Amino acid sequence: MLVFLGILLFALLIGISIALHELGHLATAKMFGMKVTRYFIGFGPRIWSFRRGETEYGIKAIPAGGFCEITGMTALEEVAPEDRHRAFNRQKTWKRVVVLSAGSITHFMVGFVILYFMAFTMGIPNLRDTPLVAEVTPCVQSDAAADCAPGVPAPAKDAGFLAGDEIVAVAGTATPTWADVLKKTRERSGTTEFKVLRDDREMTLTVDVARVERELEREDGTRFKTEVGAIGIIHQRNFEYNALTAVGGATKFTGIMFENTWQGLLRFPQKIPAVIEAIGGAERDVDSPVSVVGASRLGGEAVDRGLWQLFWLMLAGLNFFVGVFNLLPLLPLDGGHIAVNLYERVRNWFRKLRGLPDGAPVNYLRLLPLTYFAIFVGGSVTLLTITADIVNPIKLFQ
Repeated sequence: MLVFLGILLFALLIGISIALHELGHLATAKMFGMKVTRYFIGFGPRIWSFRRGETEYGIKAIPAGGFCEITGMTALEEVAPEDRHRAFNRQKTWKRVVVLSAGSITHFMVGFVILYFMAFTMGIPNLRDTPLVAEVTPCVQSDAAADCAPGVPAPAKDAGFLAGDEIVAVAGTATPTWADVLKKTRERSGTTEFKVLRDDREMTLTVDVARVERELEREDGTRFKTEVGAIGIIHQRNFEYNALTAVGGATKFTGIMFENTWQGLLRFPQKIPAVIEAIGGAERDVDSPVSVVGASRLGGEAVDRGLWQLFWLMLAGLNFFVGVFNLLPLLPLDGGHIAVNLYERVRNWFRKLRGLPDGAPVNYLRLLPLTYFAIFVGGSVTLLTITADIVNPIKLFQ
């Protein structure tokens, strides 16, 4: 039951994000005096609508997006004489760009707000696995040790480690992640140099690495006991803030999510073959693209297990992804329309330098083949990911 409710909640919040996206277009267009005739969530047959002023607001049957209809979006559209001064294509370029980008900016704002409230209510996870020290323990324990009495005095404490230290190298080898720190430390025994960053200053700590018995897990899931090196430190897995410091924390994490989103977009094409293979029965990679169907399902499973931090993180990530994706310079995306408008502005600037009048507006009919191709590719990818999410969904929880 909780899974189902979680799926409904995630889908509802995605719908709200889409509504806010279109609201961004609506609000900025009206702010600049443009004429907005329709604002609808969904496509297909009208379910419900009402009119306020010159704008019709409503909901349509197919919950697969939405639209905000602004008079004169292209030069191909016929505009009544009394509305020409309010037509989109008659406005200054910067105003058009603001209106077109407002949808994506709204997604970014939603993502930031989610991260902000996460920061001071439940904390933000250390997604980059940065090797930060959360705590220096009084001893190094083996698996059998219940407390410090039978344990080994913590070498990290004796060496001068402090909470907040970032370990950048172990025994001369760079350690960009906590996993790297564990790997190098477990290999060591006795005197070892650890380079750490403390208050933006690099320093070297000499540690007498202890050897203790630990139970580890192989890649196939089986567990085994072995002797490893350990120094008595605990990883900073979560960053916690108050209502004030959460602003900085959310801002920093927003930058990380933007970077991850961009890297994900660059790798997106090479992940499609794996989605096709997953439809055929191959193991589904947890890093493979998902549709709204798959994302909602994962959100439902997170709710079922009480993992609200994961739930909200996925929702924020989806907003950042949609915002960035929508700015790609491809029609019919907003980024494609922005590219056309900026092209016209730059072209006319060069024409003015040559003493020529402004050129004719871009003929969108000539761009139709490219637009149809982008729609075909986007629709195909959407169909593939939805199919994979149904027949072979990603399994985060075994």
